[in-house]
Amino acid sequence: MDASVTDKSSPTSWRDFPIKQQPDYPNSAHLKAVEKQLQALPPLVFAQEIRDLKYNLANTANGKGFVLQGGDCAESFAEFSANKIRDTFKVLLQMAVVLTFGGRRPVTKIARMAGQFAKPRSADLEEVNGISLPSYRGDIINAPDADADARIPDPERMLLAYNQAASTLNLLRAFAQGGFADLHQVHRWNMSFVEASPSKERYQKMSTRIEDALAFMEVCGVTSQTAPSIRETQLFTSHEALLLNYEEALTRIDSFTGKCYNCSAHFVWIGERTRQLDHAHIEFFKQIENPVGVKIGPTITADELMRLIDALNPENEPGRLTLITRMGADNLPQALPALIRAVQKEGRNVVWSSDPMHGNTVRASSGFKTRQFDDILTELHQFFAIHQAEGSYPGGIHLEMTGEHVTECTGGAYKISDTDLATRYLTSCDPRLNADQVLELAYLIADAFKQVSIEPGKR
Repeated sequence: MDASVTDKSSPTSWRDFPIKQQPDYPNSAHLKAVEKQLQALPPLVFAQEIRDLKYNLANTANGKGFVLQGGDCAESFAEFSANKIRDTFKVLLQMAVVLTFGGRRPVTKIARMAGQFAKPRSADLEEVNGISLPSYRGDIINAPDADADARIPDPERMLLAYNQAASTLNLLRAFAQGGFADLHQVHRWNMSFVEASPSKERYQKMSTRIEDALAFMEVCGVTSQTAPSIRETQLFTSHEALLLNYEEALTRIDSFTGKCYNCSAHFVWIGERTRQLDHAHIEFFKQIENPVGVKIGPTITADELMRLIDALNPENEPGRLTLITRMGADNLPQALPALIRAVQKEGRNVVWSSDPMHGNTVRASSGFKTRQFDDILTELHQFFAIHQAEGSYPGGIHLEMTGEHVTECTGGAYKISDTDLATRYLTSCDPRLNADQVLELAYLIADAFKQVSIEPGKR
């Protein structure tokens, strides 16, 4: 059992460093009281689960796996429901089956769920209905209502976030182990998607081959009844570890190893806006044993990247560090190759993952913030092709997505247009790919993934 952290062992050193993107709580005593409550609560995830994920990521770094990471831009208290959790988990399962078959590698599924409550913002103030208000920073900090009082940071929201995360994890574990993830059922969902898709002919061949493979396995006696791996799966959780008061309060000492683990999620990452080497987020991440990620944009230099890797993975441990590129289709071909070469030259063990969402955000003529499906697909194809050309291994994709049928990103087989965005534009932050769009994406990149047959570091 993981023990609670004591004041002596807790990774508190981040508090002595400059910090960005943090709320200004009006009552420090109230904040400390909530942090103390969180410290007394059970961990959300456990050290052995975290080590299992690190093992999977180490295999991925060596070209023997792939990471599918996806979920909401920001989780919401108001929209919390079992159906929403189920639908997002369902589409992650569907994508994983397609990518596993296409790439002939195990796919590690990491959900942006059970903790993705805080969001970095580009400005401290935003205009809502003509009123200037403090920016909404995610439900763990303040409320999205267009009201000045609602925008005041409230530490009690950390307790609400913890409780929702615990409920979400409970349901996800039940789905993963209770038969919902049965490969035969997941394939039937995929067949329904293919049958209904306007681009049916593009995906039919792969779906038929998957069906044949499942039938062959069943004839050989590998069924849901005989093989737990057919009916069960493992799902890990992740979020951007932005609000460090919450992250520190949920850090625990593993009673078996004596090491610090952030038990708010299996995998946490640092955003592009908070990865300064001499700031608090890097300092906190140095203290925890979790596998961690860092978002890197098109302006980072090779020297900056190497110093970032040195800070976050000084022992060069496989599986410890994932580099998540978020550059945009217009920038990736120019920016990525030099970074890959620098990592290879120094022999660093990292997982390379592509976030094709954030660099491709545009403002539609209708006024909505959106992303175009073709831009997302282009950046993913570029990501695979560049790594292939450089003798490197493209280890994963990182998507803002939902299992709901929203209209937030344009394009795809159903040809969502700018004028369609208002139909079901539900996000409180950034636009997400809907269920049909992410499944289409999985089928379209499966062929590119299949071509990745080299081992990292070999041409």
